[in-house]
Amino acid sequence: MLFRPKYTIDTIYHLNVAQLQELGIKAVFSDLDNTLLAWNEFETAKKMDQFNQVLAQAGIKLVVISNNNAQRVGKVLDPYHISFVAKSKKPLPFALTKKRQELELQPEEVMMVGDQLITDIQAGNLAGVETVLVEPLIETDKWNTRINRFFEKIIFFFLALSHRVTFKETLKNG
Repeated sequence: MLFRPKYTIDTIYHLNVAQLQELGIKAVFSDLDNTLLAWNEFETAKKMDQFNQVLAQAGIKLVVISNNNAQRVGKVLDPYHISFVAKSKKPLPFALTKKRQELELQPEEVMMVGDQLITDIQAGNLAGVETVLVEPLIETDKWNTRINRFFEKIIFFFLALSHRVTFKETLKNG
């Protein structure tokens, strides 16, 4: 299904490097706001930096795929030397596919992680990469994301009819 994640986990920071390597993952594409850091707080940037370093030591590339503009995303990520694609137009898959091809990776070697079904998971599924839904880091959203959250509630209802979506500390099949 278009909106069904392959996996769920409570937070991106609980992704296990050994498990990613076992799955053959060579790049983690991640949403920024409420996935890697709270959209209105930058204190989680240190945690993001540590996560990036752990992935890099394991030979896994972290790339942020964001619908935000380059100025906003660069302000947050440039100090940590984290690669990004801004104005990605998720849920369209083109930015993910283009970046994957630039990295010379196969779809099964890339994992898209995000907190939204309508943008992140749909884009990852359309791009043919592994998808992971995480719980948002904080409960509040920017105004434009609140609209998506309304429609997500409807999608979650239908997903729950056939399969309950739960979040644990380890990757779980969605």
